[in-house]
Amino acid sequence: MENQTIVTLKKGEGRTIKAGGLWIFDNEIDTIVGKFKNGSIVTVHDFDGYPMGKGYINQNSKIRIRMMTRKVQQEIDEEFLRMRLKAAWEYRKSVMFGGNDTLAENERARITATGSTERMDLNCCRVIFGEADFLPGLTVDKYADVLVVECLTLGMEQFKMTIVHLLREILLEDGIEIRLVYERSDAKEREKEGLKRFKGVLWSLDEALAKRVGINAMGDSRNDASKDCEGLVPEVEIIENGIHYMIDVVNGQKTGFFLDQKYNRLAMQRLCKGKRVLDCFTHMGTFALNAGIAGAAEVTGLDISEYAVQQATANAVRNGLEDTVKFRCANVLDELPRLAAAGEKFDVVILDPPAFTKSKEATKNAIKGYREINMKGLKLVKDGGYFATCSCSHFMTQELLAKTVKEAAKATHKRLRQIEFRTQGPDHPILWANSANTPESYYLKFYIFQVVEEK
Repeated sequence: MENQTIVTLKKGEGRTIKAGGLWIFDNEIDTIVGKFKNGSIVTVHDFDGYPMGKGYINQNSKIRIRMMTRKVQQEIDEEFLRMRLKAAWEYRKSVMFGGNDTLAENERARITATGSTERMDLNCCRVIFGEADFLPGLTVDKYADVLVVECLTLGMEQFKMTIVHLLREILLEDGIEIRLVYERSDAKEREKEGLKRFKGVLWSLDEALAKRVGINAMGDSRNDASKDCEGLVPEVEIIENGIHYMIDVVNGQKTGFFLDQKYNRLAMQRLCKGKRVLDCFTHMGTFALNAGIAGAAEVTGLDISEYAVQQATANAVRNGLEDTVKFRCANVLDELPRLAAAGEKFDVVILDPPAFTKSKEATKNAIKGYREINMKGLKLVKDGGYFATCSCSHFMTQELLAKTVKEAAKATHKRLRQIEFRTQGPDHPILWANSANTPESYYLKFYIFQVVEEK
């Protein structure tokens, strides 16, 4: 049995978990009875002794407890973790296939021809999405035969290697052999948990690499040796929406690639055939390449990072789109007014900016930033053309983004006809809760409009 440390909440507290969330904050706790250490599993009771479940505790964090289960009799052991991981993978197998008849038909043909159970739409996807998969603090992305792990909490750190091995076994049951597991736990959030930032090899099918990083018989490579092998970790090729990319899991942003926009990129394909397209904040060229493969007449991608532009250009060549899809290094905020002053107009303009705010306190300034970039983008859309805009910030809610875009349209004398509102892909599920204070799994808002000038 686990240590029966009992955490009792104050009367009237625990609103987040009662509403369906997974977090308990430090100021919600009344008493803690029993010995424990940070990262331990504890049992949570309401103020009146009613059992509310189990989670892991960390006194270094304002989020004091993250819930793992609502069943107080449930042991948080290997079988429990296997159940969670298996459920997450089965869910991806259900939701990441189809949605596009042509793509689905191509997949069926490929599966029939090869006998493979790894469908192309599962070639790259998020396998574990933290709280939304009831494994708080953990992210696992799959890039072909490579897994990239991000572990941000002390409580999840203790389960990490067990999860890695269980997940490899579960994927192998479907004929998917993982050759490398790499960790990208280099975000600042780790420090709030009392953890050091880390990135390195966790497991490798390559025996020479495994030996080099010092993986022991248990498969645990948590030592500094894994850092020394970054030059030996190859890029991995993925296929998304029929487009080939090379992913740098060591130095790429986040875990190497932004998977959450997969189906939003696919949705834009049908609007781009024969069109002149501008893709702003292009990063690895993802929206631009989706426009190109859909038959756009001309595509321009802009990004402030020279490294991103080099990657995007290489991806265009990789897909035979270098004559149609071009990239250049530019500050989008400066470049859009320059294009407008030069009289440039586009049939399709896509804005996929980074999060302008990562805190509630900075939201007011972020709204100004979103308004400005949307005004600049709208000025470049031809009458009757299309405009896609989004926010990837938790704190820029759907209502705030809609209000901001509406203000931008008014200021530029444009009329917008909404075609679609979309969110992150289904491999990034949104955990619903009856509270506005549980936004941890809902962050991406994506609008597609037709732009009509006022006449």
